[in-house]
Amino acid sequence: MNKLKLFVVLIVFFVAMGLCFADDDSKLVGLWKLVSFDVEFQSTGKTQPAMGKNISGFLLFTAEGRAFFILTGEGRKPAKTEKEKAALLDSLVAYTGKHRVEGDKWITKVDVAWNPEWIGTEQVRTFKMEGDRLIVMTPWNVHPNWPERGMTRRTIVFQRDK
Repeated sequence: MNKLKLFVVLIVFFVAMGLCFADDDSKLVGLWKLVSFDVEFQSTGKTQPAMGKNISGFLLFTAEGRAFFILTGEGRKPAKTEKEKAALLDSLVAYTGKHRVEGDKWITKVDVAWNPEWIGTEQVRTFKMEGDRLIVMTPWNVHPNWPERGMTRRTIVFQRDK
């Protein structure tokens, strides 16, 4: 009889945990418009806009569990030369994949990305919600667009788009 009670308690626990994660996930579903994108340098502790002040971008979480993420930097213009075309990649961050929420983390299993090195990886982002704002923080790492900056982390703020 004790084994049956333990089994029932475990099932209730796992169902409740699943509902908690599903509830966290459902809060993210929808379209989010970029407000700011800042980079913090581990070596100095200084923070600055990652790709300028006049940036644009969106984040979309679907009910089916997919995330679409695209950010573009300030001052992008149509490229005329190969060098200009290559430089445009430094002012772009874009990826998509299936995502899941684990507590205060959103994890995307990347299947398409502007940077092929990210395909097949799991990109982990810590997030918190403040009203209709979503504040996202990356872990410390070397960003592929700016390896010369060394170890950085980015804070990205989105506003729910209506």
